[in-house]
Amino acid sequence: MMGWTPRWTALPAHGYTVGDMNDRTLGTLEYNKIIVALADRTSFSASRELAEALVPFTDPNAVQRAQSETAEARRVLELRPEITTGGARDVRPAVARADLGGIIEPLDLLTIGATLAAARGMKRIILKLNEVTGEIPLIAGMAHRLEELPEVEDRIRTSVSERGEVLDSASPALGRVRSELRIAHDRLLGLLRSILNSGQYAQAIQDPLIMQREGRYVIPVKADFRARLPGIVHDASNSGQTLFVEPLGAVEAGNRWRELQAREAEEVERVLMELAGVVARYAGELRRTVDALAWIDFSLAKARYANALSGVRPEIVVASKAPRDEPVLRLPQARHPLLRGHVVPISVELGGPYRVLVITGPNTGGKTVALKTVGLLSLMAQSGLQVPAMPGARLPVLQRVYADIGDEQSIEQSLSTFSSHIRNIVGMLGELDADSLVLLDEVGAGTDPEEGSALARAIIDYLLERRCLAVTTTHYSDLKGYAHNTPGVRNASVEFDEASLSPTYRLLVGLPGRSNALSIAGRLGMPRDILERAQERVRPESRELNDLLQQIQDERDAAAQARARVDAEREEARKLADRTRRELQEAEARKADAVDEGRRQAQEELEEFRREMAELRRQLQRAATERAAAGTREAAAQAVAQVQDAEGHLRELTRRASTRTRRVTTVTQAPDRPLAPGDTVLLRTLGSTGRVLSIADGSAEVQLGNLKTRVPLDELQLQAPEPQRERGRAGASGRTAGRTRYNVETRSAPPLELDLRGQRAEAVTEQLDRYIDDAYLAGMPMLRIIHGKGTGVLRQIVRDFLSSSPLVESIESGGEKGGGEGVTVATLSNR
Repeated sequence: MMGWTPRWTALPAHGYTVGDMNDRTLGTLEYNKIIVALADRTSFSASRELAEALVPFTDPNAVQRAQSETAEARRVLELRPEITTGGARDVRPAVARADLGGIIEPLDLLTIGATLAAARGMKRIILKLNEVTGEIPLIAGMAHRLEELPEVEDRIRTSVSERGEVLDSASPALGRVRSELRIAHDRLLGLLRSILNSGQYAQAIQDPLIMQREGRYVIPVKADFRARLPGIVHDASNSGQTLFVEPLGAVEAGNRWRELQAREAEEVERVLMELAGVVARYAGELRRTVDALAWIDFSLAKARYANALSGVRPEIVVASKAPRDEPVLRLPQARHPLLRGHVVPISVELGGPYRVLVITGPNTGGKTVALKTVGLLSLMAQSGLQVPAMPGARLPVLQRVYADIGDEQSIEQSLSTFSSHIRNIVGMLGELDADSLVLLDEVGAGTDPEEGSALARAIIDYLLERRCLAVTTTHYSDLKGYAHNTPGVRNASVEFDEASLSPTYRLLVGLPGRSNALSIAGRLGMPRDILERAQERVRPESRELNDLLQQIQDERDAAAQARARVDAEREEARKLADRTRRELQEAEARKADAVDEGRRQAQEELEEFRREMAELRRQLQRAATERAAAGTREAAAQAVAQVQDAEGHLRELTRRASTRTRRVTTVTQAPDRPLAPGDTVLLRTLGSTGRVLSIADGSAEVQLGNLKTRVPLDELQLQAPEPQRERGRAGASGRTAGRTRYNVETRSAPPLELDLRGQRAEAVTEQLDRYIDDAYLAGMPMLRIIHGKGTGVLRQIVRDFLSSSPLVESIESGGEKGGGEGVTVATLSNR
């Protein structure tokens, strides 16, 4: 579309202006279709205007910011794909009317309320996302400009219904007048119904209906019986047989009803003017909110378009400031965004050692599409849009883009195809520099081939001198050799499949196109003798060049196939490695689950063991009491038998606990070397870890917390040393909330002494029971219980309990230096 001119207003967040990008170029490259596709993804008219006004920036900072906005918006869509502006509309015209003292209609007020609600929701979502991720600072900055106006929202919500009617609650006066209006209306209808139901007027009434004419309630009366029902005639039927009469008895009530209607209308208008005043008071905030909401929606539209194209954010560089050995334009696997169906991607590089690309090949082979792809993607990138290419895309910030594409001959201006092209090129040449991109389709075509070829080479020489970037297409064979021999110029071609006589649309950079005219003619049925005569007339150097190009093409195809095989094998190896890694992780997870399940079962069995131990201890205490009180030899023998049975049961429980613990703790691997002093080991019978102090005679002395014990070597398993970490006081003695606690979940040995001072008598036995069990399982030889002297009650409870425990062999006081009668030392039984 040659005459398309974009509308432009600076985006509110940018403050940047745009360069003088050639409007004719924008039309030639069909940039307007990109704008239409972008605008169709906006949600309301204000953001659509921003999309329709978009043209490429020429300020590098503006381009970078616009690209960042699109990338951030795309991140928003990843996190909240359902995000939308909701019921937002461009309410700026209504706000302007209110600002000038005008009235705002109820439906416009509803739209203002809906827009404020949408802005409030959008603000909270965006700010929350940025608070959590910190990845969308630009969008969050614009969200801060969304004003929250609860006063405006509340006034609209309490004054206007969802159907756009002013509510009774809008003002006290309106509520009163509507109440009176309803009463007057009911009274009026009541009078009319009484007339209809009266037999006095039955002969005169045409139909028993109450109707309206000119805003007055009337009854249809037969014209012949007009005198029977006195009243005011407001209308008549087309035939004249029916008159619509307002009975005199209802006129006063009708007048009252109409008077109240007028008062209602006045009050509604007053309410709407008052609401317009509220809107006018916040006119600036409302305009800023619409501007910011439009900008956010415009950014989301850019993100939606990027998703639709599977676009990437290109690296943005300044062509004139880039190193001369690096390409400033790189488009890997780029696709034309307007093509549909299966699109063959192209890869192009410009800048660095090559600033001009000369593309040769057959007609309809994709040369012009490649030309337009480079130009259009450059314009999109400078507009802040992501481009349909693979990661690694790089594009320069161009000050000027010129395109001479297509046949633009004009009969009216007496311009041939050649003349039209030359006029366009002449218009470009005066302003070219290193920040310009020139796209020339069939350069030098439309005239004598020799002169046209010479002119094309001269134009390319000039483009090289101005250091601009350029892509040209041509059919001239001379340009292939020129491009090959001229520094800064590179050959490219579009591939042609001779078997199917159709182009493949692949762009082959670095390889000029072969001449296919004779082979195509032969496949289309040209007689052999004619083809042989034509072949004889082809210059030998042209035939040699064609053969060389065919050889190069074959070698490139073979290399490409080899690379494809290597890539496929590498991908298969990667998938195999991923599968192996995944299976290993699953196996490790199953192993960990099994260990956790075993520990859980062992813990449950240990708790069951403790309960059985407690029950057994109570049985032993009863047996001991019965034995002491036995008056006969038979009773004493029976009590002794009970004690012996209980002790046997106790030994069996102890063996079961040891076996269950061993079953869980032997999940780890067996040691792969002999134990040595300093090793960390696991005691299989206890499930506890300790450190080896010495080894002798098939056993090892092991440090378990504060306890040293000697253990057979076959009960120990080598463990990897744990990393140093701060250990808590779980499992150690101490006071918490007035009582001593010991964490039974710990695997280390319990402390050597238990302090019960200050404890209540009923809590002592439970703590002693658990403490003795843990000490016995840990293999501790003796315990020290601190109970204090006091009145001696606590000491007696402790010693009675220890004396009755089958796990305690003997007890004694702490001695003169060990606390005396305030301490009891218990020696545990050997297993």
